[in-house]
Amino acid sequence: MNRFEVITPADVAIASRLLAENGNVAFAGGVDVIDLSKQNIVSPAALVNLKGLKELDGIELRPSGDLRLGATVKLSEVSEHPAIRARFTAIAEAAGEAATPQIRNLGTVGGNILQRPRCWYFRNPDVNCLKKGGDTCYSIGGLNRYHAILGGGPSFIVHPSNLAPALIAMRASATIVGPSGQRSVELEKFFTLPAVDPKRENSLKPGEIITEVIVPAPSAGARSHYLEAREKQSFDWPLVSVAIVLDRAPGANTVRDARVVMGAVAPIPWRSPEAEAALKSGPLDESRARAAAEAALKDAQPMSDNAYKVVIAKVIVRRAIMSAAGLEAA
Repeated sequence: MNRFEVITPADVAIASRLLAENGNVAFAGGVDVIDLSKQNIVSPAALVNLKGLKELDGIELRPSGDLRLGATVKLSEVSEHPAIRARFTAIAEAAGEAATPQIRNLGTVGGNILQRPRCWYFRNPDVNCLKKGGDTCYSIGGLNRYHAILGGGPSFIVHPSNLAPALIAMRASATIVGPSGQRSVELEKFFTLPAVDPKRENSLKPGEIITEVIVPAPSAGARSHYLEAREKQSFDWPLVSVAIVLDRAPGANTVRDARVVMGAVAPIPWRSPEAEAALKSGPLDESRARAAAEAALKDAQPMSDNAYKVVIAKVIVRRAIMSAAGLEAA
């Protein structure tokens, strides 16, 4: 790890200017940044400390019903907030599944969204893979047990965020401030496939900072659920995760709107319009949930060692749908 200094800016504008300078990296919780530095993936001249910036902090439930999450809000705050648990359930559940209690007390909303892939080739300082500017994705002919089954190529990493699938399922957008001013982008459009640029995971430009995430108020009939499968129940990244939002008319057993977003199966949080269409095509029961799960994975292209992910993903999607609907799964 190279020597670096830590700079605490007075406001977001100064932070943005510092980050636009070559080699400087932002941190709040610092969980992933320290790992990336140790692995020589980043070599910051300076770490720009965002923790003290009030513009990036705070949870607000607005009179409109919209939810505002500051980028430096801790994951533990999100998972334990009563209003989020009641009205934005999948978001609270996703935040509560991230890492360990100690890391949730340190890790932030922005950090969880922006964390880099956990691919062992990318994280190995001795391997110059495609994501680090090389010419080969070594997972194709190598160890690919945890890699993508959807949307992969030319790099087959998976997006590691617990929170991003739930935020996308609930139609969240991010407010971004940078040298060119402020912009808002739907999180569904924020993430970048390797086919666009294998070295990037999102559309954040140099000097830009996510300041907040805005989640629109769910409809009165909307219910959500987040579920993930891991190899071990203690601290681990998900093998497969899914966030479900179902909107049903009061007293009705049909779905008028649905959102199905999977995590850890693709280089970006993977929304499935096919599964959503299946859920809206008839009365909601377990057979409908199974059909939606099949539709969600119909285009899966597993690699040599990760076909098991397809099976797990179908089960997780079905169970999450049933839970969101308040139905008992077989």
